Amino acid sequence: MAEATPPEAPTNGAPKGVGAHADPYRAYNFTLELDGKVEGYFTSCCGLEVSVEPIQYREGGDGRTVHFLAGPVDYGKITLKYGLSDSKAIWDWLMSAVGGTPQRKDISLIMQGPDGAGERLRWNLYDSWPCAWRGAPLDALGKEIAIESLTVVCERVERA
Repeated sequence: MAEATPPEAPTNGAPKGVGAHADPYRAYNFTLELDGKVEGYFTSCCGLEVSVEPIQYREGGDGRTVHFLAGPVDYGKITLKYGLSDSKAIWDWLMSAVGGTPQRKDISLIMQGPDGAGERLRWNLYDSWPCAWRGAPLDALGKEIAIESLTVVCERVERA
């Protein structure tokens, strides 16, 4: 008599034949590349967004239907929060904007792997310049890391 083989147990509730489960990327461990050099490590990035303004119009003879065209593109102000460092490159870049002649630069925001090494994702921001900076609160009695923030604007975003 032939021996029966036990049924295969599904993994992670996935039916047999489905590919391996891939974890989503973690939202931490980013770097800022400025002039081809990593100038900052940061823990928070918000405002990385693109929106296209819809323009409504009605076609002649059909007043009931509203159509949409793509209008102006707007890129959000991107705020990066990072631990205070001794890099002067970001400060000098900010001071060019304070002086009234911002240096427009192509920069990259790079998401690192969970181990802090290896690039996972990259966003290239073109014609960027800093528009705001907020210094870290300095408290001699506190135990927190000194976190400062930088806000940049750009004219185009590309995911590489």
